[in-house]
Amino acid sequence: MQVLEGLAARAALTRNFNEIPVPGAVLDRIEATFGEQLSPTQVVERILADVQARGDAALLDWTERLDGHRPARLAVSAEEIASASISPELHDAVRLAIARVRAFYEAQPAHGFLEHGPDGALGQLVRPLGRVGVYVPGGLAPLISTLIHTAVPAQVAGVQDIVVTTPPARDGSVHPAILVAARELGLTRVYRVGGAQAIAALAYGTQTIGAVDKIAGPGNLFVVIAKRLVYGQTGIESLPGPTETLVVADDSAEARHVAADLLAQAEHNGAEPVLISTSRDLLLRVQTELNGQLEALPEPNRAWARDSVQARMKVVLAADLPEALELANLYAPEHLCLLTRDPWSLLGQVRRAGGVFVGEYSMEALGDYVAGPSHVMPTGGTARFLSPVNVRDFQNIISVVGLNAGAVRRIGPAGAVLARAEGLEAHARAIESRLTDPAGAQRT
Repeated sequence: MQVLEGLAARAALTRNFNEIPVPGAVLDRIEATFGEQLSPTQVVERILADVQARGDAALLDWTERLDGHRPARLAVSAEEIASASISPELHDAVRLAIARVRAFYEAQPAHGFLEHGPDGALGQLVRPLGRVGVYVPGGLAPLISTLIHTAVPAQVAGVQDIVVTTPPARDGSVHPAILVAARELGLTRVYRVGGAQAIAALAYGTQTIGAVDKIAGPGNLFVVIAKRLVYGQTGIESLPGPTETLVVADDSAEARHVAADLLAQAEHNGAEPVLISTSRDLLLRVQTELNGQLEALPEPNRAWARDSVQARMKVVLAADLPEALELANLYAPEHLCLLTRDPWSLLGQVRRAGGVFVGEYSMEALGDYVAGPSHVMPTGGTARFLSPVNVRDFQNIISVVGLNAGAVRRIGPAGAVLARAEGLEAHARAIESRLTDPAGAQRT
């Protein structure tokens, strides 16, 4: 385990925010699938153009080509959703997650305001988006929690029309836990299509899947590229890529907890675990724990976690906690875990993170499911300018201006001066037409 310090640590934690890493295995798979060397962006561009041109037929072709099955129908029927069954224990967990996430977002202020004063009225209208698409990764595992952590904030925001897309299994089925979660959420439109083709359908619309105002939810490299390319045709909440956790720990931290939190993220494909500590002794103890816990994982989780640890894990020795927090802010992690003697005292120093997990009992792994806030958080350093999914992601803010004649007399001349400074004469004259309006004097 290489321990970084000083300038080496700063260099390792400074990221290119526009870079999407492309594993060599992905490029090999593209060449095998398409018979030529293409970049992931070129692949996505082909899929988007094809879906835009051919609609459902393209969705079926790409689903067969990339997921190994040609669905008889894209839409999951009401009967399939109604009959989906999971264990009582899992069903109860789904209900608990929905309840806690809903309670958290219902506490978020979601209303506009309109203030009346001597100059008239100023305010904001808050209106829900009309139609939202939720992308739920299926791939290696059904991400039930992603459906909950995106759909619930949209529902609390007032969105009435939510559609779900998720990759089908090889037999064309959708995992019953996703269908049960959709049923518990009252969602009736679920489509068995994933990848860039699903993003294309949500952005452009097809004969079966109508275009949406915004797409939310994480996905693989091709989903992220597709969301980037369709932005402007539709809205996106963010470009969530491979997950990451940064743990800040001092000599009081339990090495087994630190190792467990790092491995909880490391088992995701492409994850980047980061540990910053003020204690060299803790780093050594964590390495021992990490090795033991890693070997105790079942396959294929052990292989995924080992790849993340060996290829992308960063370990930093900081001089003190202020430097540890400075480095954490530089990295701008998706998840920031504070495992220190007095973690609450550090909260005021956190400036850039998707979420902060304070203390040993606030493990990020629990936050992925039932803590309350959405687990869809900014990755790749984008926490420096983006936020986790929230109610405002699914609402429009409309400014309201209702001035009276008295306000125009007081502030209008300054507006006209600014308009002329910008070379916009018609703007200035529109303002001055009210200044010279005799009727306006009677409507103060």
